[in-house]
Amino acid sequence: ELVLKVRIQNPNLRENDFIEIELDRQELTYKELLRVSCRELGVNPENIHKIRKLPNTMLRKDKDVARLQDFQELELVLTVSDKNVLFRVPTLSERSGYNKKASELTY
Repeated sequence: ELVLKVRIQNPNLRENDFIEIELDRQELTYKELLRVSCRELGVNPENIHKIRKLPNTMLRKDKDVARLQDFQELELVLTVSDKNVLFRVPTLSERSGYNKKASELTY
């Protein structure tokens, strides 16, 4: 797995922490990076303008993604600034680390 640090580019947020995502090294494509990043951050992929490798490099194609190294920092740059349109809260079962069997335990 390749571990990357990803966040949404938003200078107006007081806390704009990175999250860590994992990509299978066999599937290092731009499309897969976009899919996993958006799922983890709860953003619609249609609202992404570009993916930026910090501090100032735009990722454009699969070869760019293949060159990424562990713990590199990426930002998703949004096309629209209305946060009500962009964000949706993932359901419990969509969140990473969700354990369906554990949620069904009764005491």
